[in-house]
Amino acid sequence: MQIYLDYSATTPTRKEAIAVMQTILTQQWGNPSSLHEWGQRAATVVEQARVQVAGLINAATSESIVFTSGGTEADNLAIMGVARLYAVPQHLIISNVEHSAISETVRLLEMWGWEVTRLSVDVKGRVNPLDLKAALRHNTVLVSIIYGQSEVGTVQPIEKLGKIVRSHGALFHTDAVQAAGRLPIDVQQLPVDLLSLSSHKIYGPQGAGALYVRPGVELLPLINGGGQEMGLRSGTQAVPIIAGFGVAAELAAQELATETPRLIELRDRAFAQLAEIPGLIPTGDSCDRLPHHISMCLENADGKKLSGKTLVRQLNLAGIGISAGAACHSGKLSPSPILLAMGYSEKAALGGIRITLGRDTTAADIDWTVMVLKQVLQRLTPDLSLVKR
Repeated sequence: MQIYLDYSATTPTRKEAIAVMQTILTQQWGNPSSLHEWGQRAATVVEQARVQVAGLINAATSESIVFTSGGTEADNLAIMGVARLYAVPQHLIISNVEHSAISETVRLLEMWGWEVTRLSVDVKGRVNPLDLKAALRHNTVLVSIIYGQSEVGTVQPIEKLGKIVRSHGALFHTDAVQAAGRLPIDVQQLPVDLLSLSSHKIYGPQGAGALYVRPGVELLPLINGGGQEMGLRSGTQAVPIIAGFGVAAELAAQELATETPRLIELRDRAFAQLAEIPGLIPTGDSCDRLPHHISMCLENADGKKLSGKTLVRQLNLAGIGISAGAACHSGKLSPSPILLAMGYSEKAALGGIRITLGRDTTAADIDWTVMVLKQVLQRLTPDLSLVKR
C-alpha cells in the first residue's frame, strides 16, 4: 500500500493541467512577446491563466497577478520589491514563524542596515494583533505575516493584522501558499497589498507561482530585461507551466466548497485517533487551522533513537509519506525553529511531524497510517502503553 500524506510539500499535477500543458507544448508554443500569430496565441494562453489565478483570490483585475517561478520568488519579489524603493534602510516587521523564503530574505536586508522586528507567537503559533500594533514605527514600510503556517498549520488572523497595518499606512504582505485553494481568499475584502501563491500546492505543475499586487502598489523588479509581467518580472514566460497553473487555480476555486469540509473531516478524524497515542503532542492551533493539516511532536524525542526524522523514515518503509520539522545539517539533527519559536523544548522540537491531506486521501488512509504509526512507536518505545490513561 502506498499512501502519500505530504501535500503541503507538493501536490500531484492534476490530469486537467497536464492535458492543457500538452496542448500548449505541441500547438501553442510561441513566444508570448512576439507580435505574429504564434506569439499572440501564446500571449492569449498566459492572459487566460492570469484571469484564472485572479479568480482564485477574487482579484478585481487579472493585471494584478504577476507570474513568477514559484512561491519563493513571489515572496522575494514582495519583500525586495518594496525594499528596493528606498535609498535609505527602513523598518519592517515579520513573525518568527515565517517560511524561510521570507525569513532568509529579511536576514539579508538586515545585513544591509534594515531594522527588523520579529513578532513572537503563542504556543499555538499565533501572532497577537496587539503586539503588531505596538511594534509599528514611523518608518515601518512593510509587514509580512504568513497566512497559514506550513509546519504546524496555524492560520493567522490576517484580516485583523491587515487592518492594523493599513491604518498605520504601511504595506501588508502575506504568504498564502498553503492557504490558497484550501481556504476562501477574497482580496477585495482582505486588507492585503501583496499576496504570494504557488502552483504546485494546488495540483498545478512545479515551477510557477504568482504575486498578487494590489493596484496602485509600487514595486521594483528583481529581474530586469524585456519587461514582461508588467515590467515586474522580465524573462520569457513559461507558457505551458503557467497554463497548467491557471487550470489548477480555476478548478481549486470550483471545488473549494466541497473539498475543504471533506479535508476538515479527515483532519479531525486523524487528530482524534492520534490523541490515543502516548508521547505525541498536537502542535498548532486546533481551531484556526489549515483544513488539510495535522501536526504533532514527540514529547521525548532525543534526536538519536527517536525523532521526527526517524518516524518519517519508518513510515516511508511502510509505504507512507509524511514529513518532519527538524532539519539535518552535516549529519547533525537540528530542532525545528518553528517549534522553538512556539515555546517547545529542544527535545520536543526534534520530534515534530507533519501529515497533510489531499484530493486522493481517504478515511481508510488515515486509519491505516495511524495503525502503522502506533506499531512503529510501540517498537521504538516498548515501555510506553499504546493507550492514554
